[in-house]
Amino acid sequence: GAMRWTTLYLPRRDEKIERSEGPQLNSSRPDQVRERTGVDEVKPLEALAEDLREATQVYTPFAPAEGREACRDTLLHARRQIEADPWDQRPSNEQHFRDKLLAACPQLEFADLTPTLDRMRLHKSSLEIELMRRAGRLTAKAVVEAMRQTAPGRFEFELAAVADYLYLRSGARGPGYRPIVASGANIWNAHYYRNDRMLMDGDLVLMDYAPDMGGYTSDIGRMWPVNGKYTAVQRELYGFVVEYQKVLLRTIRPRQRVSELVQEAAAAIGPTWEEWPWSKPQYRGAARAMIDSEVAFTHPVGMAVHDVGEYRGEALQAGLVFALDPQMWVPDEQLYIRVEDTVVVTPDGAESLTKDAPLDLDAVESLVQEE
Repeated sequence: GAMRWTTLYLPRRDEKIERSEGPQLNSSRPDQVRERTGVDEVKPLEALAEDLREATQVYTPFAPAEGREACRDTLLHARRQIEADPWDQRPSNEQHFRDKLLAACPQLEFADLTPTLDRMRLHKSSLEIELMRRAGRLTAKAVVEAMRQTAPGRFEFELAAVADYLYLRSGARGPGYRPIVASGANIWNAHYYRNDRMLMDGDLVLMDYAPDMGGYTSDIGRMWPVNGKYTAVQRELYGFVVEYQKVLLRTIRPRQRVSELVQEAAAAIGPTWEEWPWSKPQYRGAARAMIDSEVAFTHPVGMAVHDVGEYRGEALQAGLVFALDPQMWVPDEQLYIRVEDTVVVTPDGAESLTKDAPLDLDAVESLVQEE
């Protein structure tokens, strides 16, 4: 194949910053940088223009770079808002960089590196999966602790704080994304973020929150009763979604398309749906709509919680990590019911990375009731 040669362009050493903050990666210490990063060569920033003098085509990522707690979908939404704001409309960082390169080297033509990077990110190596296992275990541990700490009169943000404490003391760099702790009517807003409501007796609470563990995160969704006892309707709806998710997890395997797996799971859950003691026709219908859709097969998970790459059009491959998130909507009652785990496709099936947070409703109740 073609020779790969990686050059990292860095600022020169800044002694004042180093004196106050300690050693920084810089082009004045190339050996140290090569050892830490595995790149072949280190040069100062201004060498880039010289190195591109002979180049004609340059690949740069066109999509926005995800920083801490960020996903591409939210960054693209923010970009659309900037472009629609008559008092803003500044260029993206990526466009600004291309403009600077073009000013220095007018002969350049740009191509988008993003699709190539997306394909590389979609299927995880065994090392990445091991990191994601750690992230998943820690995510589940935080949700279990939040269940234990749940009681009427506490606030949503207190459950996020329980998770923050566990994440930071376990060596994570903090959260992987903005916490969702939604109780009562707040659950209807799928990406609710205010987390400022008091937990009330009789409510459900939905938690969706994971750490940044070595640059990788996880995704989870659990719903539990604030008072420690699911009502009959909560048990009816959440209980069914949990049963369906278990069927999906047993169904997933490589070399199958999502559409095939959905049909197989629908056939397997069919008798349960038929016999389930539905209290209202619209609940029965909402459950059927969930089973007949591909809604459970959501976004990939990796360095970002809504990770990049598209897997739904082709047969699944081992090493794919995604959020398995069956969701049920009852719009006229503003009910939104879901259960979510981060799942990796293995050579012969699938493994839930967040399975340590219980799904069984009785087990959840006893955790919430623990003193």
